[in-house]
Amino acid sequence: MANVSFILKEPLTENSKQLTSETKDSKTNKGTLVYLIFRFNSQKLKYSTGQKIPAKFWNKEKQRAKESRQFPQHAEFNSYLNIIESKINTLYRKCLNDEKVPTPELLRELLHNSLNRSAKVNKHDLTAFIEHIINTTVKKPNTVKNYTQTLKQLQAFKKATKQGLNFEDIDLNFYNQFTDYCQKKNLSINSIGNYIKNVKVFMNDALDRKLHFNIEYKNKRFKTLEEDSESIYLNTNEIDLLYNLDLSNKPALDKVRDIFIISCYTGLRYSDLINLSNDNLIEQTTKLKIKTEKTGEMVIIPLHPYIKQIITKYKGIPTHPISNQKMNDYLKDLGKLAKINEQVTLSSTRGGIKQSESFEKYKLITMHTARRSFATNAFMKDIPAIAIMKLTGHRTEKAFLKYIKITQEDNANKLFNHPFFK
Repeated sequence: MANVSFILKEPLTENSKQLTSETKDSKTNKGTLVYLIFRFNSQKLKYSTGQKIPAKFWNKEKQRAKESRQFPQHAEFNSYLNIIESKINTLYRKCLNDEKVPTPELLRELLHNSLNRSAKVNKHDLTAFIEHIINTTVKKPNTVKNYTQTLKQLQAFKKATKQGLNFEDIDLNFYNQFTDYCQKKNLSINSIGNYIKNVKVFMNDALDRKLHFNIEYKNKRFKTLEEDSESIYLNTNEIDLLYNLDLSNKPALDKVRDIFIISCYTGLRYSDLINLSNDNLIEQTTKLKIKTEKTGEMVIIPLHPYIKQIITKYKGIPTHPISNQKMNDYLKDLGKLAKINEQVTLSSTRGGIKQSESFEKYKLITMHTARRSFATNAFMKDIPAIAIMKLTGHRTEKAFLKYIKITQEDNANKLFNHPFFK
């Protein structure tokens, strides 16, 4: 049986009550997206309605806007949600009547068309084609965000240079002009490389659709720029400092710390952590089994003693309390409390110039630091790379090795007792 519900991208949580009044006001007044959740045949479609509402005006039980004078557009807002609910139900029934197998991808496309969101593909213009891809893709939100950033840069370049961006214009001359434009905007090598990589993706897609026959972008000089990104990891001693912090009077920080520790000893991304439940615990709570969100890989991870103690503490897997961004903010507070304040110097190339900047290490801690820490610490303990990759879900050694962030000193210490140096 099909079921429709609406949820907020960033709902208010119990932890919101523990925020300062200034932060809380900002959180509750800022609009957050409303998603349609359509469940059918053990499948789920998650679809952005494109509508935003301050979380404090959302009625969670009715899944509609509250009838509040402070939110005067509530009637029109709720009417639009009713329209979307009616349309998805109608489209689902039509699929069944037409003997078509409904899938999340098919329903997404049908709903898009029904709501008149699909853009017409301009048979010549690259930016119009990218807009069409963004409006119709079934890829994950982070990928759509990445595509949108590339589109904005191309549109800005197009406006600044006052030239067209038809498919036939994407050649080495465009490549040189666009990379030079980005460098003058002081963008990093990796940001520019990401835009070029996406241009290649879009051009390949358009070529497959026979919208053009230009293959200049396949020239080896039309290359994706890249430099090794410098980022931190926490060694086991620093993780111990976090784990042993007394946070009994700071419950919000306490839960964020515990979730971070789980990631440090599982290597799971934030997108997987937020979906964890007791159902993922197997073999009498000695291992964790989960299908990863990003790659769809099934991984089974032995539980570190710290994780077992956290599970005992919460009588199960702790639920995620807040958004990724807010957790990143809290992690810096935790790092400061744990005195993880070693000076770290990071370098990157911007505008064609190598730049270096020093930070106290705690200022660089994010949720993704945990995943790098897991891979690096496991590598330092001589766990074979292939075994670690089975846990992190990496499919290639090249992608995996980007997560190994040992310093020269760490490397020397690792080799100190190796027979070769005896």
